[in-house]
Amino acid sequence: MADDLAAAVTKALTAVKDPASGQDVVSASMVQGLVVRDGMVHFALQVAREAAASMEPVRAAAEAAARAVPGVISATAVLTAHRAEAPARPAAPRGPAGPGPMLLSDVRAIIAVASGKGGVGKSTTAVNLAVALAADGLKVGLLDADIYGPSLPQMLGTRERPRSEGQRITPLSRWGLKAMSIGFLVEEETPMIWRGPMVMGALEQMMGQVAWGPLDVMIVDMPPGTGDAQLTMSQRVPLAGAVIVSTPQDVALLDARRGVRMFEKVNVPVLGLIENMSFFCCPNCNHRSDIFSHGGARREAERLGVEFLGELPLKLEIRELADAGTPIVMARPDSEEAQSYRRIARRVWEKAAAKADAAPKIVME
Repeated sequence: MADDLAAAVTKALTAVKDPASGQDVVSASMVQGLVVRDGMVHFALQVAREAAASMEPVRAAAEAAARAVPGVISATAVLTAHRAEAPARPAAPRGPAGPGPMLLSDVRAIIAVASGKGGVGKSTTAVNLAVALAADGLKVGLLDADIYGPSLPQMLGTRERPRSEGQRITPLSRWGLKAMSIGFLVEEETPMIWRGPMVMGALEQMMGQVAWGPLDVMIVDMPPGTGDAQLTMSQRVPLAGAVIVSTPQDVALLDARRGVRMFEKVNVPVLGLIENMSFFCCPNCNHRSDIFSHGGARREAERLGVEFLGELPLKLEIRELADAGTPIVMARPDSEEAQSYRRIARRVWEKAAAKADAAPKIVME
């Protein structure tokens, strides 16, 4: 079925002409990386870098042609260019200077939960913070921005496919919040073998074509590192701030430091650092061991001049409940760990809401 739809989309794209060569975009070999999955279409148009601005009408026409094919729920086309030696990437602008209009305007505060490296418990933290905020009565969205390694389906305990109404996708409802992940749209073991522009297009689609509705706060589970996804988020949505998750050891703190500096460079306030896996408490004898050292994130926060939001233990129950799709904030609300997540979530919301409300508002008369 997907192959048939891909063929139909390719045929539709032959109606779109490349003004430079006079050929259609398919014959001109401009269409790259066409992916069709559950009615969602992504592809790139390869163009000369210096011609990118003038090719925007062609990109829009190709996207519209793909969207008009029966069976296509939504379509995203992006422009991409490849050179043997890529020039240095300039600093990312924010706000109206960014590429295209800002997205998620109905969300009061958007918070990125990030880490400099993988394996520090960032996704577990993001999910529990989101569920804690929802339990406090806020309207919460949870966006999985990790296209290559989506973890929300596992951590939320659902493999349900989102429904679509026209060109809009309905986010899933789970644990009192609205959630969207590329993992809800593809098979569990399907690798996302996409170039950067395809990743950015998928992110923009999950922000702009999902019917989130008005929300108090959206938690964005970022991929690790400082790459395309981070730049896309900083350019396309008005981030109220970022929370950096790290473990206490020096190698993780070095990457966390890079994450802090990256958000500073794109003018996103860092709301604070969280030390995850701060210590291990034996479930049998309650003996405490500082497996990954202890207190490193607190010292790093002081050094960087950002707030230390709190520490969370390395505890078997947190991992087991996350793997079972039941965040500990919901499964063990009276536990010390759940209370720690709640305290951190309330402080993050307090700071993010204040920054979002203090941001200038543009009113059209």
